[in-house]
Amino acid sequence: MTATQELSGDFMDVAEPYRRELLAHCYRMTGSIHDAEDLVQDTLVRAWRGYGNFKGDSSLRTWLYRIATNTCLTSLEGRKRRPLPSGLGNPSSSPSDELVERHEIAWLEPLPDADVVEKNDPATVVAGRESIRLAFVAALQHLSARQRAVLVLREVLQWKAAEVAELMGTSTTAINSLLQRARAQIDLIMPTEDSVDEPESEETRELLRRYVEGFENYDVDGIIKLFAAEAVWEMPPFEGWYRGPADIGQLISTKCPATGSESMRMIATSANGAPAFGLYMLGEDGVHRPFQLHVLEIVAGRVAHVACFFDLDLFEKFGLPQVYKAR
Repeated sequence: MTATQELSGDFMDVAEPYRRELLAHCYRMTGSIHDAEDLVQDTLVRAWRGYGNFKGDSSLRTWLYRIATNTCLTSLEGRKRRPLPSGLGNPSSSPSDELVERHEIAWLEPLPDADVVEKNDPATVVAGRESIRLAFVAALQHLSARQRAVLVLREVLQWKAAEVAELMGTSTTAINSLLQRARAQIDLIMPTEDSVDEPESEETRELLRRYVEGFENYDVDGIIKLFAAEAVWEMPPFEGWYRGPADIGQLISTKCPATGSESMRMIATSANGAPAFGLYMLGEDGVHRPFQLHVLEIVAGRVAHVACFFDLDLFEKFGLPQVYKAR
């Protein structure tokens, strides 16, 4: 074994336990699971190269976060933010309007819980969910890269202002100013932070069962009864977004290619600390194949938000099969 191989092995032994949280950190910064995976890999390569010079002046965790944050900041230079359709600044759409795809936009992507959420500690699970909520990550994308970094380091990771200032090469006064502006911007985008229902509660499980039943039976009337009065439905790469059960129901009944109760099937998963489903559509060959990934937010016993992602590469990211097989 060469010295380089030995160093690589030693480094990976101590760094691997931090991979999940580094992935969550890079995802919050970028809004993309694909970018986050690449950035974590870049972070670990840079850290491995510098591991021989690591003096232990800070914890290894802090040192890795410094490298990850700087890697993200460099990557984000000159890049546009990743929005959801509701974040483009346009009013809600009419379900009778033509659907318009915008593939030139780099859309926000969902994050598989299996990649980042540790399930051993209930308190850690809850905190982890809140920090990767789709609404929160979408709001972060409205901030500059430096504002994102400051907000995440200070309020999610609970770093001290002096620690963030050292990382970013500025003063604590400048960091506090960046944090204040970032918090004010987030408050404009998310004026209230609704308390999301526990995914494992009996009430939520029953609601999700009815949601799946509604789609698999193509029962639009049953589906819309599950939505809150101000619920939002959006589906990148289509630029429109829709508010309220009536408009959502009309959209599903007129724009969905399903033809009957055999058309759609769902497989449960979880994303961004929330319930999610891979939806499979029946093809002319009689096979159900990936169609879209639903990420739901449940508030006060109702579906408050659904983001439907048409990026079929996400099915593999979420460990979902490429063909639906009845169990």
